[in-house]
Amino acid sequence: MRAMLMQHWGEKLQYIELPIPHPHENEILIKVHVCGICRTDLHIVEGDLTQPKLPLIPGHQIVGEIVQLGKNVSGFHVGQRIGVPWLGGSCAHCSYCLSTRENLCESPRFTGYQIDGGFAEYCVADSRFCFPLPAMYPDAQAAPLLCAGLIGYRALRKTNHAKHIGIYGFGAAAHILTQVAKFQGREIYAFTRPGDSAAQIFAKQLGVKWVGSSEHPPPFLLDAAIIFAPDGKLVPIALQAVAKGGIVVCGGIHMSDIPSFPYDILWGERTLCSIANLTRYDGEEFLALAPKIPIKTEVHTYPLIKVNEALDDLRHGRFTGAAVIEISGNDCQQT
Repeated sequence: MRAMLMQHWGEKLQYIELPIPHPHENEILIKVHVCGICRTDLHIVEGDLTQPKLPLIPGHQIVGEIVQLGKNVSGFHVGQRIGVPWLGGSCAHCSYCLSTRENLCESPRFTGYQIDGGFAEYCVADSRFCFPLPAMYPDAQAAPLLCAGLIGYRALRKTNHAKHIGIYGFGAAAHILTQVAKFQGREIYAFTRPGDSAAQIFAKQLGVKWVGSSEHPPPFLLDAAIIFAPDGKLVPIALQAVAKGGIVVCGGIHMSDIPSFPYDILWGERTLCSIANLTRYDGEEFLALAPKIPIKTEVHTYPLIKVNEALDDLRHGRFTGAAVIEISGNDCQQT
């Protein structure tokens, strides 16, 4: 099979040929149709996340077709379309797993990090951490639901019953979360990088209540804020944008250092918390909700051989919505 392989941090992925993997007893072999690109992929490639297996095939928003089942797999069948998310396995016996918090497992395994991911023609995945996908979604539109959607949904749930919610960093997760929030009768206030007119126009098209630069305060104090941009300087800014009793949720897996800030912007029973990974329950609940809204994902597609270009476009904010890698026979003939 053809794959994009990471040999070392900070280097471009290599387009090479590798053996097709073989599924173990609880695994399924998947012919990959598409794989979404996520900022987490950037953090892995650039070395911000420091525990990948090397060499590694990244990619963790996988949509594909089952071509082989491990001997212990049940509930799936050959030919079925399947989705593979970031959480690829957990120990099932630590205190977190036993208290429905498998996202905090002491010995987790993540797709495209400790497990080879979806920037390839084939991959294997633990069937216990895979999801059937809503039939209404074409492959490319389904892929962003598996991380941007799931993490955004988990972050939104952390805000409890907040009515007025600020979002800092209007990318893939934000464009999905906005649609969920509007469906629930909430209002979104979008904060973008200064001068990012494309993101501001995109946010307005999705029906946010207000759009402005992250350097500017909202029109009034909000009930909650969610930070997707990996910039620690946004934490004190967001705290100042929420009212007493409000919450600021950090939705990324990595963030630059948070600068010191005066206690008075936290005081007043404001809460600061993070989102870590996802649970299978998040996936089941969100994927059942998505077609009811219905969520519409904006995607920009790239062939497998252009993964490095897609990562660079994500790095520099050259598209709105989400990027998706399409795996096809034509890709594998390119050089």
